[in-house]
Amino acid sequence: MNAANRDAEAMQAPSLNLVGKKVVIVGGKTGIGLGIALGAQAAGATVVVASRRVASAESRPDLAGFEQVSLDMRDESTVRSAFEAIGPFDHLVVTAAPDIGTWGGFMDADMAGVRSYMEGKFLGTWACARYAAPKLRANGSITFLSGGMATRPKPGFTAVTSAFAAVEALSGSLAIELAPTRVNTIRPGFIDTDMWSFLPEEARAGMKKKVEESFPARRAGQAKDIAHAALFLMTNPYVTGTVLEVSGGENLVASVS
Repeated sequence: MNAANRDAEAMQAPSLNLVGKKVVIVGGKTGIGLGIALGAQAAGATVVVASRRVASAESRPDLAGFEQVSLDMRDESTVRSAFEAIGPFDHLVVTAAPDIGTWGGFMDADMAGVRSYMEGKFLGTWACARYAAPKLRANGSITFLSGGMATRPKPGFTAVTSAFAAVEALSGSLAIELAPTRVNTIRPGFIDTDMWSFLPEEARAGMKKKVEESFPARRAGQAKDIAHAALFLMTNPYVTGTVLEVSGGENLVASVS
């Protein structure tokens, strides 16, 4: 290859093409995780979704194109077994988190809530990376998911803020420890998914309206926005140790909740 051809190749932007790649998404059956799974599949990847329960084709026909694996992030032995069963692959994305409201309060009678939440979010993320790392092929990547509260605490959410901040710190540390495997975190803002289904429909619609009126992007986030960011992190070979905020400018304005 002559110098001109080398220069031309160097100037070509990486594509979001995942043809021939195998992507594992922990928490890929719902919400943001499902959005990333669909995005990776559309980009040509073979996709494995890992979650606590394997859904039947009858109950979840939308998962028919994915391989499913059972994995409970709070149980190290199932994490280890899941990645042994999956075998070699290219990219890991960890989106799973404990159920909303399970984290407890700072002054609760005991620390059961925060212990459970940290076990499910931070240590669960740690375990997935720990047992996935030896299975990752060359040029592989790991992507975690945090949230805006990592940098914008709110009363009653101390455990969530702490867990998110810990996940972001973990990704930076692993970017060094696992190099050249790339490790990053996506920090989403408000994303309109079924995560908010616990709210009454009127309250959910009101929150979305506030987002559309106040966020600089003037729209609510969608799962496909996070999927696009995840594909970028999987395919750009020069991004590692980074927290990529995809929030529509949420942290620039007053909180909507």
